[in-house]
Amino acid sequence: MDLLFLGTSAGTPTKARNVSATAVLDGQGSGWYLVDCGEATQHQLLHTSLSVRDLRAIFITHVHGDHCFGLPGLLASAGMSGRRAPLDVILPAALHEWVRLGLAVSESHLPFELRLMAVEDFQRWSTADIQVEAVQLSHRVPSRGYVFSEVKPEPRLDTARLDADGVPRGPLWGQLARGVAVEHDGRLIDPQPYLCASRATRRVIVCGDNDQPALLAEVARNADVLVHEATFTQPLIERTGASFGHSSAEKVAAFAQAAGVRNLVLTHFSARYQNDPRRSPQHRRHPPGGPLALRRSADPGAGPATLPPGP
Repeated sequence: MDLLFLGTSAGTPTKARNVSATAVLDGQGSGWYLVDCGEATQHQLLHTSLSVRDLRAIFITHVHGDHCFGLPGLLASAGMSGRRAPLDVILPAALHEWVRLGLAVSESHLPFELRLMAVEDFQRWSTADIQVEAVQLSHRVPSRGYVFSEVKPEPRLDTARLDADGVPRGPLWGQLARGVAVEHDGRLIDPQPYLCASRATRRVIVCGDNDQPALLAEVARNADVLVHEATFTQPLIERTGASFGHSSAEKVAAFAQAAGVRNLVLTHFSARYQNDPRRSPQHRRHPPGGPLALRRSADPGAGPATLPPGP
């Protein structure tokens, strides 16, 4: 899995940073997943190699506009791009009618099936390569984080089992290795039982707005990557006495260290933070431990952030 940050600004865009959107790229092919879709996300995509035809699912963390206002436009453009495959969109139930009405009144007729799923009822979404689950967060409105876990990364054939089950070597093995079911001796053979991971699986958590990182304690333990908001600096929160349902870099970093998170990525910075290191959301006291990255710019041209191999 790789990550591509399409927007890292909180509330409103800046000249350098768009509002929230993060692409999770499938390491097994061209497929990708979108977490949040702030206004102009589709414009950010134009600076990348990603195609909406390869978009497998969209996950919206909460109802605030900087996380979802780009959704109707992206869907309409997906239709005009020639997409035909169904698209699952997991989002708060309150947004379902808004999406439908926006498409209807603008006469945006989608040539593909749009499957809106309520995050309130969401348990698990999966493909052959990725499994996605949700975790409840704390914000001014209900908010979630999404946990992406690899399924059998870089799969290889379990040749011993194939031999034991009498599946002959040759073209059949080649098809099974590609994940294609084959017929042998009058029976259909599912490739999944004969595929096993060639390395450790990786787990990536992409969060919506959240002022209580401790809610992630269970799912974040030993996670490979945690992407979390750091809207304000801790000194600002302490001075004003208000966080507006957000976290600081210092608070999230302390949590990540305690949870054993291998890599922490901070994002969703207030628009007040520009390219002035004196006003950076990065607090000057860094806890020791795993790597810390701040996505200061939503510059898709810089390419995806490749995740380190699993342990």
